[in-house]
Amino acid sequence: MSVDTGSADGNGNRRQRDRDSLLLVAQVRIGDEATPSDARVRNLSETGLMAELAKVVDVGTPVTVTLRGIGDVAGTVAWCTEGRMGISLDSPIDPLRVRKSSSGVKPSV
Repeated sequence: MSVDTGSADGNGNRRQRDRDSLLLVAQVRIGDEATPSDARVRNLSETGLMAELAKVVDVGTPVTVTLRGIGDVAGTVAWCTEGRMGISLDSPIDPLRVRKSSSGVKPSV
């Protein structure tokens, strides 16, 4: 697990959420799309994730991400470059449930 503390200039723009680095497949439905696309999740925190997805999407676009061990989670595209996007989740999740699920151990409910 790594912690991204942002810039060291003390201006209050620090990102202080723990993020788990991992590689798992999730499904992402962008906007009103009926069919989700497979995406590789590279890191995950309680409030967001970074996914590899072969689409360029406008910042602010609503998305639904289906994560193993959790199910559907609503969010918004926070940033996007060709091949990668950051998604800010509408509600916090427990990233350990996703990690446990991907290792074959059932998460506790």
